[in-house]
Amino acid sequence: MPDLPDLPVRAALDEVTETLVERGTAVLVAPPGTGKTTLVPLALAASATGRVVVAEPRRLAARAAAARMAALLGERVGETVGYAVRGDRKVGPATRIEVVTSGLLVRRLQNDPELGGVDVVVLDECHERHLDADLLLALLLDARAGLRPDLRVLATSATVAAERLSVLLGGEGQAAAPVLEVRGRAYPVELEYVPAAARERTEQQVARVTRMALAGSVGDVLVFLPGAGEIRRTAEQLSGLPDVDVMPLHGRLAAAAQDAALRPGPRRRIVLSTAVAESSLTVPGVRAVVDSGLARVPRIDHRRGLSGLATVRVSAAVAEQRAGRAGREGPGWAWRCWPEYEHATLPAYPEPEIRTADLTRLALELACWGTGDGQGLAWWDAPPAGGLAAGRAVLRALDAVDDDGAVTDRGRRMAAVGLHPRLARALLDGASAVGARSAAEVVAMLDDDSLASGIDVAAAMRGLRRERPGGWQREARRLAELVDGEGVDDPALIAALAYPERLARRRGPGSASYLMAGGTAVSLPPGSGLGDAEWLAIAVAGRDPGQSEGRIRLAAKADERLARHAAANLVDTADEVDWVDGDLVARRVQRLGAIVLSQKPLEDPDPNLVSAALLRGLRATGLDLLRWDEDARNLRQRLTFLHRTLGAPWPAVDDDTLLAAAETWLAPELSSARRRADLERVDAGQALRRLLPWPEAARLEELAPERLEVPSGSRIRLDYSVDPPVLAVKVQEVFGWTEPPRLAGGRTSILLHLLSPAQRPVAVTADLSSFWRTGWSQVRADLRGRYPKHAWPEDPTTVTAHRGTARNADRPSSPPR
Repeated sequence: MPDLPDLPVRAALDEVTETLVERGTAVLVAPPGTGKTTLVPLALAASATGRVVVAEPRRLAARAAAARMAALLGERVGETVGYAVRGDRKVGPATRIEVVTSGLLVRRLQNDPELGGVDVVVLDECHERHLDADLLLALLLDARAGLRPDLRVLATSATVAAERLSVLLGGEGQAAAPVLEVRGRAYPVELEYVPAAARERTEQQVARVTRMALAGSVGDVLVFLPGAGEIRRTAEQLSGLPDVDVMPLHGRLAAAAQDAALRPGPRRRIVLSTAVAESSLTVPGVRAVVDSGLARVPRIDHRRGLSGLATVRVSAAVAEQRAGRAGREGPGWAWRCWPEYEHATLPAYPEPEIRTADLTRLALELACWGTGDGQGLAWWDAPPAGGLAAGRAVLRALDAVDDDGAVTDRGRRMAAVGLHPRLARALLDGASAVGARSAAEVVAMLDDDSLASGIDVAAAMRGLRRERPGGWQREARRLAELVDGEGVDDPALIAALAYPERLARRRGPGSASYLMAGGTAVSLPPGSGLGDAEWLAIAVAGRDPGQSEGRIRLAAKADERLARHAAANLVDTADEVDWVDGDLVARRVQRLGAIVLSQKPLEDPDPNLVSAALLRGLRATGLDLLRWDEDARNLRQRLTFLHRTLGAPWPAVDDDTLLAAAETWLAPELSSARRRADLERVDAGQALRRLLPWPEAARLEELAPERLEVPSGSRIRLDYSVDPPVLAVKVQEVFGWTEPPRLAGGRTSILLHLLSPAQRPVAVTADLSSFWRTGWSQVRADLRGRYPKHAWPEDPTTVTAHRGTARNADRPSSPPR
């Protein structure tokens, strides 16, 4: 082994090698810049009989690690040290160390679960918790538990939270794998917090702070931004700085541009990087760091069928790693673009992708492994059941798995493409329709939508074919070689094959709003160039916080014929009977997912469907839809009183209870009704009587009489809408009454509203005898002069009650009303 640089991990190489030989697995905890990515594989290869494979989370990191190790050996990449990433591989017959991406090693493991010829696997940067890396760990542990117990596995992490990882590597029922720790050789870093100014965009703030860093530090400045778009806009803000080179660094750059950012330059540099430089890469010459505090992570919105990348705040662990990059070569400075008080609110660690990302690709890999639900595998964090089920549903729609979840031959072909299953489907099916080359070119763009300028897919494709960027050409060429087919160019079809649920139709004439087949509403931004399209094949859509509709970011004009072809499995014809806009609608509807293609009225709909729809309408509209006359309302009020006072078996008849049980007490009416007007004619009182409890209902008039006879002989209706029930009666009609009858078997008294001859209340009492003694004299004094023809005796308990005036009091009473 050649002389190795004097990096902190060098002193631990023998211990790492011996531990792996003795135990087979181990965890190495070492911060960025200690040499774990480059020196450890070289040391392991010196004692291994087979190949050492290093799995990196990113393509850029894989290439950079291989180049650094080859340089330490004084060789070119492809000799002792090689690499393999999607679409690019440099290895030779003498290669002993191969650096690959985690996703590529998953594919290799699927094809050869024994990993023939491999002695050691190094899982680098496990703490980043990328989805492919978590899956690779689970599959490797499964292979090691069965086919390859001799396979040695070393997991490296830049954070000390390695307990769970060591338990997993130890194996079920076995002691945890040893955890070896190497401390970094870091210089002090001076921190400064610089919040955004009012209405200052991220790029403006970061550019302002970067200028502060240039003035207040020495060496190169490493700037962390969430994505390529922010890097491009920040570079524009920093253009024109004298004697400074502004260099981007992210995974979508051409290899030459990436290499340039990783080499010291003749002048001072500002390196604008995504998260790739947090721990996977070392950027030489850096003495100052500017941290936007943002990162871009995959997110999936299962309810709306939208997935993509979301911008989130970084974790405290990530912020620490970013700042630490300033102290690798000497005392450094770090500027954080957020208020200091907010730092304590950051999450401790990044959220694992497996909890939040689209799991369709993971579901396909699990099906290929033979465990579609992931059961039986040792997971760092098991995939969420809902996300995995959603991924498996997509696979069934793409015919990648059968109804039992087993992978199909088509599914294995899709997995071999190395793309998301949606894009693999678009490539395989699109090649026969539009030609291999055309399909591959569109798929290569959809896989890296940052290549698209604007929203129109067709216009973006014309631009790519005119400019022919190297990365896109290489990927399109690789994909075209995987499939056969000749045809004509149709970018919309390829987009629709990849995302059939995102086929969308305009929601109204001239509207910018579209309804996707998946049921989500999305809108076109102004100036998209697609405003006259009735149909769209949407490739990329997202939803901004607080917005009810999604926003279309990349789409192509389509039509109904294309939609029916690309999403044939979403086309369905069904008889629909439902309550729509306040009435029953019965129709035969053909839909593409949520999009209505055609409809016509049903002449003779299924009566059961009609009854069910009317029931939904009643529950949506409320009981006022029925005919409630005075008798029906009174009966309901009396039943409410008895239920409140006596309880069972007298039923509850509040709105919620009646609507919940409507199919019982309204069964005959619902079975015969055919439209809203039929419900409006229903006699609610007659239907309500079906709820009367027998034989107790025979005492209804005794317990809660509809009318009560008063001393004058009149039968007055009781008001049960209030508690207690009210009897409103002219005072002369209750002369002689001292104890009015009680209700509900004597449990409840009534409340008397005593009226003047003009039917206006003069007193309210529940204790009539007390009123005669204490309240009557004042009422008598107030009213006897105003109504001289009526009786106003001093003692009403001794006078006969009457209906009319005093002069008619001795006459025979009229028939009860």
